[in-house]
Amino acid sequence: MPKSKRDKKVSLTKTAKKGLEVKQNLIEELRKCVDTYNYLFVLSVENMRNNKLKDVRNAWKHSRLFFGKNKVMMVALGKGPCDEYKDNLHKLSKSLKGEVGLLFTNRTEEEVKEWFDQFKETDFARAGNKATYDVVLDAGPLEQFPHSMEPQLRQLGLPTALKKGVITLLSDYEVCKDGSVLTPEQARILKLFGYQMAEFKVSIKSLWSAETGEFKKLVEENDDDDAEEDMEDDDKEGDDES
Repeated sequence: MPKSKRDKKVSLTKTAKKGLEVKQNLIEELRKCVDTYNYLFVLSVENMRNNKLKDVRNAWKHSRLFFGKNKVMMVALGKGPCDEYKDNLHKLSKSLKGEVGLLFTNRTEEEVKEWFDQFKETDFARAGNKATYDVVLDAGPLEQFPHSMEPQLRQLGLPTALKKGVITLLSDYEVCKDGSVLTPEQARILKLFGYQMAEFKVSIKSLWSAETGEFKKLVEENDDDDAEEDMEDDDKEGDDES
């Protein structure tokens, strides 16, 4: 009887080798960019959205934008004075905490700061985000939804019923209060009703000049970033650049 292909064993060492190769390639690419571009910025992202990040990439095609694992990027730049790739890069590595990326560019600090200060886009909040204002739904027909959605709305906690084939909210319903942490159900309700509470924006944490080797911190570090860094770092998959 022929051996089943399902019984084929896969060596875990192959996976580890591939992961190491990806990390090494990222390190090499980052160091090439250090040698090529005049400035290196650490960008901090709030309310990360891939579709919004694509807009940033398109606008900065003349530069290089990396979102990789913080620990790998720190290795590329250097964790301390003894192993840093260029003078003072280890100082910039200390800014690699939380949801951050690296921007290599020839544009000046003023140009970069001006562009990112203006680039802000609203989006739907996710579970875990804080509500930015009160939302209360008034009782009455919800004609924007097809009747087939009534069970789904009821499952989310809304007091609904079908009346003459129209979904009807039987009483006023408070979805959230300003400042409260949103649950998955609340976030889903807000999205269904079109309430956008999240703002995608990018700020500059620090920069490094290739010409002078000068490091400049623009935003004070948050102590909470140290505790969350490892968790967020593990969620990133390889490098993401344009």
